[in-house]
Amino acid sequence: MVSEWLLADALGMRRSRANTPVSTYRVFVRDLVLNCSIGVYDFEKERLQRVRITAELVVSEEPDVTADDLRGVLNYEPIVAGIKAIATAGHINLVETLAERIIDFCLVERRVAAARVVVEKLDVFPEAQSVGVTIERRRSRAREAVFAS
Repeated sequence: MVSEWLLADALGMRRSRANTPVSTYRVFVRDLVLNCSIGVYDFEKERLQRVRITAELVVSEEPDVTADDLRGVLNYEPIVAGIKAIATAGHINLVETLAERIIDFCLVERRVAAARVVVEKLDVFPEAQSVGVTIERRRSRAREAVFAS
């Protein structure tokens, strides 16, 4: 089998990655602040609350920037639009539920190998900048450690 790969490389049918450095391509949306109907308490259901959302996606394919065109990269515009649609679609009780919906949305894109989503409520406690959750998920095919703690 090794000789088949070497023959394919020699014929120019496939580019060898044996001597190519390994890189990680990440796309992120950082600190997106939205007004959201979120919370379990009655008073939270009566008014919108500010939430801050960060999503970081590890992309399994390196960007193809040869044409300097969006078709060669993972475009963050649909990610922002999807997060906005999820956060404003109706009342959500838990920040965990919102984070799960966002991470599930991000992983619909086949090129996303792993995702980290942070959802923070900004105005809960005056002594705290925020409270919230972080959820990380990776596909089983994503072998490497994708997020450093």
